Amino acid sequence: MSDVLMTNNADPNGMRLQTAPAIREQFAAVRATGKRAKDAAEALGLSEGAAIAAHAGEHEYPLKAVPLQGSWLQLLQSLQACGPLMALTRNEGVVHEKTGVYMNISAAGPVGLALSEDIDLRLFFAQWHAGFAVTEAASDPARAPQRSLQFFNAHGRAVHKVFVREATDLAALDAVVQRFAQPSAGYVFGAAPLAEVPRPDTEIDAAGLREAWAGMQDTHEFFGLTKKFAVERQQSFRLVEGQFAWRLAKESVATLLQGAAASGLPIMVFVSSGGCIQIHTGPMNNIKPLDTPGAQWINVLDPGFNLHLRTDMVASVWLVEKPTADGVVTSVEAFDPAGELMAMFFGARKPGKPELQGWRDLAARLPRLQELAHAA
Repeated sequence: MSDVLMTNNADPNGMRLQTAPAIREQFAAVRATGKRAKDAAEALGLSEGAAIAAHAGEHEYPLKAVPLQGSWLQLLQSLQACGPLMALTRNEGVVHEKTGVYMNISAAGPVGLALSEDIDLRLFFAQWHAGFAVTEAASDPARAPQRSLQFFNAHGRAVHKVFVREATDLAALDAVVQRFAQPSAGYVFGAAPLAEVPRPDTEIDAAGLREAWAGMQDTHEFFGLTKKFAVERQQSFRLVEGQFAWRLAKESVATLLQGAAASGLPIMVFVSSGGCIQIHTGPMNNIKPLDTPGAQWINVLDPGFNLHLRTDMVASVWLVEKPTADGVVTSVEAFDPAGELMAMFFGARKPGKPELQGWRDLAARLPRLQELAHAA
């Protein structure tokens, strides 16, 4: 690849030329301060994808990247031979980590599924622009390098990552990398587009929305409903508020996780990167709040499942009810200050079965903003 890269930066005017060697040197220096890769890239005015792409080719810096090329579906299917791996999907405020075997992976057009007890994914391959096999040497030479496969959208945002675990078959992983390596890929990333501004509430057919909502037979109909009425997700909640949606206090996410852990209630946790939705289903046990400089977290630290959610980034939380053929399905949904969906929580449920009464009870106990206002 060329040593001169066109990279996106924090300048709203768009692009600038930077050399790959300069990026490698600066990135290594920032990483040495303890910043995670995404934060190190942003400290340099780069997307994470652009920073990783600069590490392709021969060099002596700790992080090395081998560009990969799809089919992404076939690449993920080939991972079953590698045994246990850690799947990581994140957005700006949440990191979702699951350890297991990539199995039962299929696709219909650009939409894929991974369906196993541990690795449960919804894959939107139209968002998958670039992939890399990444090896990063540890600061302690006695420790093995960290190995991963990392996938990014066209703007350099990570859509999914796959990390080696102790029981991973490294020879099988090497075979996957060799099969899909494409050193000449030369991935380039552009600046992210501005967020779309929702239409004014007054332009939405609110009565039609409420009628269509009441007639839903499956939760998957919700996406089509928002398209039909050209309504943004939280906007739809506002327009059915008091009938199908209620505002919750910001601390409801931590209260929910702690309540589920205390009761042993199995729940479902959905986190989306835009190119992948990663799902955990089951009980949780080890819930740990943690305050770090500039951030507050609620963490789930269980064997095989970790969740890290920035509670200081929670701007709004909604309790949402959707009618289905199996009865009402209840979700708790958290959004960040930009209006992006951070995470969704459901009671564990199989198709054709009503949701757990314990989940409904837990959700019903979460503090609602209207009730808090009356209490004050």
